[in-house]
Amino acid sequence: MRLTVVGCSGSYPGPTSPASCYLLEAVHDDGTGPRTWRVLVDLGNGALGPLHTYADPLAIDAVLLSHLHADHCLDLCGYHVLRRYHPEGAQDRIPVHGPEGTADRMARAYDLPLDPGMTEEFDFHVWDGPVRIGPFAVDPVPVAHPVPAFGLRIEADGAVLAYSGDTGPCDGLDRLAADADLFLAEASFEEGRDNPENLHLTGADCGRAATRAGAHRLVLTHVPPWHDPAVVLAEATTTYDGPVELARPGAVYQLGS
Repeated sequence: MRLTVVGCSGSYPGPTSPASCYLLEAVHDDGTGPRTWRVLVDLGNGALGPLHTYADPLAIDAVLLSHLHADHCLDLCGYHVLRRYHPEGAQDRIPVHGPEGTADRMARAYDLPLDPGMTEEFDFHVWDGPVRIGPFAVDPVPVAHPVPAFGLRIEADGAVLAYSGDTGPCDGLDRLAADADLFLAEASFEEGRDNPENLHLTGADCGRAATRAGAHRLVLTHVPPWHDPAVVLAEATTTYDGPVELARPGAVYQLGS
């Protein structure tokens, strides 16, 4: 399983990165021969353009949305246009998994009638338990955020990627990250500030969660442009003894066989 960071800026696109978007790729034989399967984890504002650098947008097999804040889902609007009006013709529908109300929310975002909305381009599914997409086994775990939100535990090729989505500290993080090969955790807050509860994590929170869960590697993401990423990274090293680094656009992680 290969993870490519397309975008990792927190809350809105920053000067060096679009908002949250991660490309997962793995080879799988579904009975018609082996091929590379590709899924997007979140598709935040500003991410669709840079995605072209890493993969053909028409070769994506599914989109997995952690929640419906704009920095995690809004470029689905542009993706709807690409798949509907591409010169090669309208594309087959692909699955989009997200919280309840995803289809209506995205239709409103592009000022479309709710019926059909974007349902001619996307096959919308509500998170209600584990799903399998080609080689990817995906377990959505509810996390603490002001809107319905999920962390995603994704297994393929004998490896586990844990993605926090956006969340405050909660029990779901420990389940999500248990023995994960890579824990991709959002670090939007800094320690010592008047941070709202049930909204985001600090770097130290990420480190504590990774330590409790026995995660093998920690990658910090979703740092807002108004914070110094070095501060967030330093905080994480005080609570986690394993390898830890900051996500950056274009970074590639090879997990499993």
